[in-house]
Amino acid sequence: MKRLFILFLALVSAVEIFAVEPEKADTTLYEQIVALDQVGVSVRMPKQHYALKQQPISSSVIGGDLIRNERILSIKELSAIMPNFYQPDYGSKMTSSIYVRGFGARIDQPIIGLTVDGVPYLNKNNYDFDMLDVARIELLRGPQSTLYGRNTMGGQMNIYTLSPMNYQGVRALVEYSSGNTLRAKASYYGRSKGGKFGISVGGYYNRTDGFFDNAFDGSDVDWGESSGGRLRLVGDLGRGWEIDNTASFGYNNEGGYAYALYNAENDTVGDVNYNDFSGYMRYSFSDGLVLSHTNDKIKFTATTSYQFMHDRMRMDNDLTPLSYFTLEQEQHEHAITEDIVLRSNDLSRRWQWIVGAYGFYKKIDMSAPVTILPDGIDNLILGNMPAMIKNLLEFDRDEFVIASNFDLPTYGLALYHESSVKAGERWRFTAGLRLDYEASKMNYDNYSAIGYKMGAMRPGMPPMIPDFRLVEVPFKGEEKMDFLELLPKFAVNYTTGAGDLYATVTRGYKAGGFNTQIFSDILQNKVKSSLMNDAMSAMGRPSSGEESSPYDAASVTTYDPEYSWNYEVGGHLKFAEGRVNLDFAAFWIECRDQQLTVFPEGTTTGRMMSNAGHSRSRGVELSASWDVFKLTNMSHLRLMANYGYTNAKFMEFNDGINDYSGNHLPYAPQHTASLGASYSHWIGGRLLDEIAVNASWQGAGKIYWNEENTLSQDFYSQLNASVELRKGDFSLSLWGRNLTNTDFYTFYFKSMNNNFYNHGKPCRIGVTLSFAM
Repeated sequence: MKRLFILFLALVSAVEIFAVEPEKADTTLYEQIVALDQVGVSVRMPKQHYALKQQPISSSVIGGDLIRNERILSIKELSAIMPNFYQPDYGSKMTSSIYVRGFGARIDQPIIGLTVDGVPYLNKNNYDFDMLDVARIELLRGPQSTLYGRNTMGGQMNIYTLSPMNYQGVRALVEYSSGNTLRAKASYYGRSKGGKFGISVGGYYNRTDGFFDNAFDGSDVDWGESSGGRLRLVGDLGRGWEIDNTASFGYNNEGGYAYALYNAENDTVGDVNYNDFSGYMRYSFSDGLVLSHTNDKIKFTATTSYQFMHDRMRMDNDLTPLSYFTLEQEQHEHAITEDIVLRSNDLSRRWQWIVGAYGFYKKIDMSAPVTILPDGIDNLILGNMPAMIKNLLEFDRDEFVIASNFDLPTYGLALYHESSVKAGERWRFTAGLRLDYEASKMNYDNYSAIGYKMGAMRPGMPPMIPDFRLVEVPFKGEEKMDFLELLPKFAVNYTTGAGDLYATVTRGYKAGGFNTQIFSDILQNKVKSSLMNDAMSAMGRPSSGEESSPYDAASVTTYDPEYSWNYEVGGHLKFAEGRVNLDFAAFWIECRDQQLTVFPEGTTTGRMMSNAGHSRSRGVELSASWDVFKLTNMSHLRLMANYGYTNAKFMEFNDGINDYSGNHLPYAPQHTASLGASYSHWIGGRLLDEIAVNASWQGAGKIYWNEENTLSQDFYSQLNASVELRKGDFSLSLWGRNLTNTDFYTFYFKSMNNNFYNHGKPCRIGVTLSFAM
């Protein structure tokens, strides 16, 4: 705290030396959007009094032009463009996880919160979706728990789509690119004659053959298709009341997974090579209703949402040509949320305040059967048995199923408040507090059975078990968890002639949960124990009892919440009449009970979440943009740079076998960096109105893949570029990504003592024809 205070004062002093009188009101995209909303209808940004550049938050904002130029089609494409934000592209739309400032999670609870047009997404399985007509993306880094609640320890991302109150017309696009990839979308935006009501409707379709083949049969691995649509109705009801309802649906069906076996002895990665079908399917639907009322003193907003998801993952879990075991996980989720916000609306007053109440309920019905195949029976079930028993056992089937069924209801309630007080013309102090309660339950119903008999110990002797006996292993029960948390926030702003400086202290919180994916190991151990005990009894020897394993009881299926304190200083500055913008931050995070994905040693089939003792992350973030020149209706050149550095380490973490204290946290890059340039020139000719050229360079690394820090991905970078020709309502773009064809890895994991890597996508080239009227 003392160092934070000293650093903040040093920043204030340094900036004041060069500062001038405060410039005119900000005219960035945020204010342009707000201005448009004031003319039309706005039910957005209910938790923000001030523009992001005036708030004590390290933030990144991506507008429509950059979204188009950088071909941001999903959240993954924001990696490196937003400092210290990384979502690797691997596996499927279910498995790709997010890392911010060194922390993340590969399964279960996400590290950041996500809203689309104010509607929160509760399940991280829905985070990887196809964007349709997105106008603005905000990332608020650092814990946002006070206002946004659970699972925002790394930050909060808010996505806003085009509103029919701000844009009217028809938009369409068709695109073809490498991998036999096709994209198409169309949308309509209209507004009533009186300007009180608006409607938009749009849809999209995508398909690809992918970029990786399965050496087992030559088939495409990462093929896929997706489609979806959105209907939005917006209205001004009069007397300050506004309504905005958005209904959206999506469908995704894709292959997976492009995981290649790693040979540690000669440090080589082989081909993708497995024999059982793998893929992921998802249906999703959401409806969000935002009702708001605004007068001169207050703004009231109520956001109500319903979400449904049905997904199914099928996977060859051993990922080899052998037939060990497969997994089919299917989920049906229903969720409802309600967020009621009341805030002051008179910025001329020194005191601004926000109060809110939030509640949610979600219920997941999950089935996750694991099928043990012939090679799995030989190695997973019989592998550790004494030879004399293993050679005598005979089963009534070539494969058997470990059935796992779960009912997972969760609900939460929260009350929150934040106040901001101006002291003089330059200082502003902010404090907030959230009381957050969450309760969850897991009802599990698991079952496995296999028939066996046992031959004679010696020739001429009768079989010890002549007829098939059925070994049945039922496993039912219930686990409950609940959490009550206080989540405070403290911040101070200092306004200079060049912009705002800030210091902030916030507490982060990520909910605990249940390890459903370890149940297959629990049942597998129980089946082996039953077989061993029966065999020993048949031989007239005492039974061995339950097989010793750390994964043989429901107690291992729970993991604790994760907590952090975030200390941060930074600033949002602008110079040269607003043509140069500079955003920077330095942070220090102390994390307790960090949630980590663990793959148990040996030939186990599951994975689980565990808690590390104490982790620490420190780093910096820097974003700069420079409008070099802008001649009205003629030419425009803009340069951009983004950099993030994270040094995240375990301070205390001993899993009972190894001590990882002092090692780097796995899966999060130490550096993220990007450079970009965009140039447009107005020609106004008969065949061509305008030409736009864009180029960007993006990099990430070093990334450690395991807690031991013995495997890693060095820093890698990719070059992207596009040329766009515009005439009237049409534009034609030729583009390329990873033009240097950089070879890199996006993911590593271990299964059954085997190591696997996922390659990043190679060079892609495409052409896009779009229309906007």
